[in-house]
Amino acid sequence: MKAKEKAKKGRGKKKGDNGDDDDYENDDSEEDEYTALSQGALVNRSRNAASVAKPPIGSFETCVECEGQFTVTRYTMAASPGPGWLCHKCAKAMGADPFKKPVAPRKRAGPGDRRKVVSFEDREFTSLASLCINIVSQHIEDVEALGDIGAVNRIEIGRVLAKNRRLTMENAPLLYDIKNTELAFYDATKLGPNAFSTLASLNPSVESLRIDFCGRINDDALKHWGEHLHSIKRLELLGPFLVRPEGWQALFAGCSQLTNFLITQSPRFDIDCMSSLAQHCTKLTELRLCQIGKMNDYFLPYIESFKNLTSLNLSEPSKSLSTEAVVSLLNAVGSNLTHLNLSKNNLLTNEFLSAGLTPNVRVLTSIVLDEIPELTDAGMCAFFTNTANVPMHRISLRRNHALADEALIGLLKHSGATLVELDINSWKSASNDALLAIGEHAKVLRKLDLGFCRQADEFVIKAILDGSEEIKDISVFACNKLAERCPKKRGVSIRGIESYSV
Repeated sequence: MKAKEKAKKGRGKKKGDNGDDDDYENDDSEEDEYTALSQGALVNRSRNAASVAKPPIGSFETCVECEGQFTVTRYTMAASPGPGWLCHKCAKAMGADPFKKPVAPRKRAGPGDRRKVVSFEDREFTSLASLCINIVSQHIEDVEALGDIGAVNRIEIGRVLAKNRRLTMENAPLLYDIKNTELAFYDATKLGPNAFSTLASLNPSVESLRIDFCGRINDDALKHWGEHLHSIKRLELLGPFLVRPEGWQALFAGCSQLTNFLITQSPRFDIDCMSSLAQHCTKLTELRLCQIGKMNDYFLPYIESFKNLTSLNLSEPSKSLSTEAVVSLLNAVGSNLTHLNLSKNNLLTNEFLSAGLTPNVRVLTSIVLDEIPELTDAGMCAFFTNTANVPMHRISLRRNHALADEALIGLLKHSGATLVELDINSWKSASNDALLAIGEHAKVLRKLDLGFCRQADEFVIKAILDGSEEIKDISVFACNKLAERCPKKRGVSIRGIESYSV
């Protein structure tokens, strides 16, 4: 009985306001678990209860705050504390945004995302070539201290400058010498008109001049060349876009000793320029007029006057030359030609082969007839069968889709023994047997393009590797029968096998 009374007395002290804390702490009886809801939970419960009884959307309700009538929408919020509803204006005034989209719960980072990532700054170190170019450019005025660097070293320095596109008016004098007879700029993008004039003044003895990407050269520079380059014999320019007919004519009048004239991409070179070239430079042996926008049949009678031509390139005109005009040209100059390029003259037909090439060419060793769709398989075979020309070293007939077995066999029988480079890209109809004959006939072949020849397989490549002992480069892009089992040979580059590009 005493124990029960003592326990009852202890519980009374715990519940009382002035109970003894020591008795409360020392009480060994089990406590009831505290299960009362927090204030936030009570608010949430009241809101949930209110939301269940939310009036239908579109009905009218009275705002418990401003006592104004409003229309119930999906964004209507319950008053806190309730009961009742708030209009949108009063809800915003109380700090709530009824139109705010619910925030998506934050995704808990996985173990992998908690790792500390240390970022390292990638430092790009300047190449040795760039350092040398910068030093030379800074001390270009003292370049004489290097002494005689030699013609070979000068050419190599020019290549390095071009590769980095760092040839400027400031460092170009490094390549100049009054004794220069040969000068080549492989990227003159940053040279202006004055730089080209300076070139002629500081290299008066130059005989061979090549300048690639000379888009900023103009009439004044060419006129200056005509007045100062009295020894020049070979001129090769890529991209002289700004030169007008007056500039070309002044050059030809002042440099009548030219024997090699090669230009590419000159849209303003017209019939008057061609007439001036034929009038003044009568000893031409090499002529390249590639991608000339105003090229047409009227140019060819002037070219016929160059009886000593050995190399002729009239490729990629804006408008194709006609078969009749080209046949007439070959009748005049074909007997001495060793190189001929008439690519992308899409109006040329088999008559060009039978009436132009077959009866005239005798010493042609290099021919490029790319993308001439009117040429047929039988017509090309007839040319190689009937021609009295010497066997050729380089033949390019790429993207002539009509050419196939007859042309390839005729080509190999005529020139296979001396052939060094062969390009038959896109001969889709060439059979496997015809392709196998390449290795049998072309014993000294070094470079071959079989791209898009669908019948090329491992046996074709094996025959070429075994038969053409000097082969160095084979291109087989889009030859779908070639895979990782393609035969290989040390020292031979086989490019385009699909499995290698993964």
